[in-house]
Amino acid sequence: MSPVRLSGLLVCENEEQAAVIAAELGPHVTSTRAEPGCLSFEVTPTEDPLVWRVEERFADAAALQAHQARTAASDWGRATDGIERRYTVDGI
Repeated sequence: MSPVRLSGLLVCENEEQAAVIAAELGPHVTSTRAEPGCLSFEVTPTEDPLVWRVEERFADAAALQAHQARTAASDWGRATDGIERRYTVDGI
């Protein structure tokens, strides 16, 4: 099995959505980095205050799928459900 890489953008419609990301991001990053199979996880602001760059690496597809399942059921997942995600996944 080879590492899986997810990269892309979180794109907010407005400042309210951006505020949700800012408020919820810290605990989400901490939880994700502690997951089995997480090799790296970065969410960083861009020059546009409504857009964040997302770079994730997981040991394999199963680790990424477990992360996505945990995320969907988390406070982060519920709070950011309506925020657009533009992701590509390599290695699956």
